[in-house]
Amino acid sequence: STSSLLFRFLPFLRWLPRYPIKDWLLGDIVSGFSVGIMHLPQGLAYALLAGLPPVTGLYSSFYPVFLYFFFGTSRHNSVGPFAVISVMIGSLTESMLPSENFLESVNGTNATVNEELRDAARVELVATITVLTGIFQVALGLLQFGFVVTYLSDPLVRGYTTASSVHVLVSQLKNVFGVSQSEHSGPLSLFVTVIDLCKKLPDTNVGTLVTAIIAMVAILIVKELNHKFAAKLPMPIPIELITIIVSTGISYGVNLKDKFGISVVGNIPSGLKPPVAPKISYFGQVVGNAFAIAVVGYAICISLGKIFALKHGYKVDSNQELIALGLSNFLGGFFQCFAISCSMSRSLVQESTGGNSQVAGVISSLVILVTILKIGELFRDLPKAILAAIIIVNLKGMFKQFKDLSTLWKTNRVDLLVWIVTFVATLLLNLDIGLAVSVAFGLLTVIFRTQLPHYSILGRISDTDVYRDVKEYEMAQEVPGVKIFRSSSTLYFANVELYAEALKKKSGIDVDRLIEKKKKALKKLKKQQKKLEKEKAKREKPWSNDAGSPSLPQNAEDGPGPAVIELSGGESSAPSEPTLHSLGLPQPSFHAVILDFSPVSFVDTVSIKILKNIFKDFHEIEVDVFVAGCGGEGDLQSYEPRPGRASFGTQLIVQGVPPWCSHPQGFPRGQVLQVVPWIQSEP
Repeated sequence: STSSLLFRFLPFLRWLPRYPIKDWLLGDIVSGFSVGIMHLPQGLAYALLAGLPPVTGLYSSFYPVFLYFFFGTSRHNSVGPFAVISVMIGSLTESMLPSENFLESVNGTNATVNEELRDAARVELVATITVLTGIFQVALGLLQFGFVVTYLSDPLVRGYTTASSVHVLVSQLKNVFGVSQSEHSGPLSLFVTVIDLCKKLPDTNVGTLVTAIIAMVAILIVKELNHKFAAKLPMPIPIELITIIVSTGISYGVNLKDKFGISVVGNIPSGLKPPVAPKISYFGQVVGNAFAIAVVGYAICISLGKIFALKHGYKVDSNQELIALGLSNFLGGFFQCFAISCSMSRSLVQESTGGNSQVAGVISSLVILVTILKIGELFRDLPKAILAAIIIVNLKGMFKQFKDLSTLWKTNRVDLLVWIVTFVATLLLNLDIGLAVSVAFGLLTVIFRTQLPHYSILGRISDTDVYRDVKEYEMAQEVPGVKIFRSSSTLYFANVELYAEALKKKSGIDVDRLIEKKKKALKKLKKQQKKLEKEKAKREKPWSNDAGSPSLPQNAEDGPGPAVIELSGGESSAPSEPTLHSLGLPQPSFHAVILDFSPVSFVDTVSIKILKNIFKDFHEIEVDVFVAGCGGEGDLQSYEPRPGRASFGTQLIVQGVPPWCSHPQGFPRGQVLQVVPWIQSEP
């Protein structure tokens, strides 16, 4: 209905009328102010990271945060500028619109960069990327594609964000050392930037370096104190805000720019700007990057949102989160914002200072609005080194993710490999190509895991109905005359041939060799039979005497020969099929193979063909093949075990394949050909 659709797309209509003002409002106001105070320095800093004028960071801390109130379902996520997304945007602005494109010669002397023109062009480009990112997110949300983030496993996201942090760190070193650097993009650009920086270290501006180091030390110490005394402090000490206020005051009073050549933020225009349409001609160039930003931004948001939702006992709608982020980006793009995500540090502060709902986000956005309208222009003398210090200190949490390496080494080596490959690929190939390579590698590990599953022969643990791998469980004993075979993975075209090979190997006999021997023996037998038939025909052939009367065969008086008796006896009844025993071949030590299909969730046409071959091959060596444990709701007719009938776990064992394996050339659908009578006891 219309009302349910409205409630779904505008979640605030559902929770706002029930908002408990007495219990929540004070906590939300305190939390909103705390986060708003964090937004201010981080917004300015992350704009610098994205290669944009600082005011865009303030816009990105206002519009999307305000819009999220209406569409978002997470009560504790603090949306807004985020380091990883900012550096992804920064790498794009620097590659598409490098500073070299805006060089202008003044009075025929040294060329300088026209920053005003460059910034205007970059803002236009980034607004387009942001709008396109929003379109992707809204489209994925409407199509119920919230699950797309499941392809970004936790080790992949953590490896990617750690590598992104290295990119962020390297990008800010020029502001710490006070040197001018040309931008580099593409694969290996990180290393080119580091080498270039090392060459320029002799030109370090000492004043800038000292400013940055003092700021970093001060922020780190106070943040540690905030963490240590979190329970005693009503709200964290806003050290980042204090740092930018104090440093701006010192910079203005001492005139750091002119005296020491310290680079400052420059003019920050006050007031809001009217919306501007994005430049559609950029769409084709940035479509891949916009999709990467959309997916990474959403992955970080939903993982944070789910952590808080689990902790506080509410539900986050993954598809609605996509739509909320998408609309925040889409509409924000028209107002010169850059793409946003969620910040772990701000979200933790929002939660720890008593934030209970999205109202805290509105309060923080109003703090930024006041800054944009009245206070922002006062920060024009803020040294860029201070913003670089804020960015670098905020990377501390991400660099702690290196601890994952030791944890994953102990728990899961495949996940460790995903983490390392993601980290290295992102460092070497840059953020966009690195992400694509990481996702591809992550999916490859899944394919390899299904291609190389664990194959086992199951045995029964005595006096129970429990079946386990006989190699791993000493108490598990094989049922005499029966081989129960299990694969830990489902069956599909990539692993079904390996399944068939493993089954033959685990059965303990060389099936193909035995079939070959049988064929040779049958061929030999056929030749012998043909020879006997020829001899018989020769003996029985009538021949005429001179009188023309038929004559009896030479041995007629002695009666028919033994070969004739044998063959004539076969004429009255069909000859019996030769057995391995009658052919003088070794017989298998078992008479049945049971395929445990409990891990099999689906099969394809290739699997059906191979399964038919398995049935055929084992039939050739006089072994029956049965399928057990075919699961899947609606896939099987229900076969309830009856008293006196054998059961394997909870499924009845049937010969043939499950109904969903039926195929034009396959087996009869749902046909129970034979019940296995010898699971519970020996035959």
